[in-house]
Amino acid sequence: MKLGMFMMPLHPPGRRVVESLQEDREAIILADRLGYSEAYVGEHVTDAAETVTSSLMFLASVAYETRSIMLGTGTINLPNSHPAAVAAQVAMLDQMLKGRFIMGISPGGLMSDAEVFGNFGKDRNKMFVECINTVLKIWESEPPYDIMGEHWQISVGRTMIPEIGQGYIMKPYQKPHPLIVGTAVAPFSQGVTEMAKRGWQPISANFLMPEWVKSHWPKYVEGREAVGAKAHPDEWRVAKSIFVADDEATAQRYALEEGGPYRFYFKQLVRKMLNGGRSNLFKTDPAMPDAEVTPEYVNKRLVIAGTVNSVVDQLLAFREHVGDFGTLLYACHDWMDPALGKRSMQLMAEEVMPRVNAAIAREKQAVAAA
Repeated sequence: MKLGMFMMPLHPPGRRVVESLQEDREAIILADRLGYSEAYVGEHVTDAAETVTSSLMFLASVAYETRSIMLGTGTINLPNSHPAAVAAQVAMLDQMLKGRFIMGISPGGLMSDAEVFGNFGKDRNKMFVECINTVLKIWESEPPYDIMGEHWQISVGRTMIPEIGQGYIMKPYQKPHPLIVGTAVAPFSQGVTEMAKRGWQPISANFLMPEWVKSHWPKYVEGREAVGAKAHPDEWRVAKSIFVADDEATAQRYALEEGGPYRFYFKQLVRKMLNGGRSNLFKTDPAMPDAEVTPEYVNKRLVIAGTVNSVVDQLLAFREHVGDFGTLLYACHDWMDPALGKRSMQLMAEEVMPRVNAAIAREKQAVAAA
């Protein structure tokens, strides 16, 4: 199992943006040095707590300060974007990274973003599909393009000057294009099936109950089989909120108790999801009243925290419950205590994952020998 990281990112409103952006950059550079395989960054325009307004711009800021880690958008919110801009900017970043890029896409889940971009109340899933189809068409075409959709029309037929290159939209470094991934945030997500049909790979969100994470794999298998392909667990990424400390008391205080960054994260998220009618993400029983979906309840159910040995045991139990998957994405939270935040990432890479992978190897050997 590989280890990657995923950050929304989410910081306390009122914190100096220059500091939170620097912290997020530092986390990715540290992950690269520690051997994390992938790092994804989200984007939101209308949220004082989520301070990366463009994942592509942010990743460009660490492109030349990282060496081996794959950098991914987590995600580009396509209904809020023009497909020509997405095609050109993704292609440029992929060229800068010489292929160390993964293209994460979604319809976007922040409704204030949808409102400010004028698509609140519209069929944003339909806009999402049209946008990515247009991006892919741009990459496989030559000017004048002439791609006519319901929401966007792409053409340079009246202004192109072929002999000097005017009218040409850059193509990605990777051929035919970077790997495309999408976040899965719904139980039994049909979107996972549709992604799988197109050769895209899913990321199960870190704020889903394990029961709903488990529901994503069969939907992915369904989609791959529908196009005559075989699904492999290596293609499935699962994000999880994890905190590793040198002692149990610190782990419990920082990750599970009031006043810590993990409780802050879930206070923000629960409020947003409940207001958006998505309380089902935090329930395993539909009859559970929304009033019982508290940050304390969600934090306790969704965070893995403890010493190295404890976290190893919890991760193996989580994997046993949801099934085999290829990449564990460590969900980054605000570094309320930078030393503890960095130490957790270090322990995760140097102590936890080697032990997890050793246990998985023993399990597979036992199965092969049986």
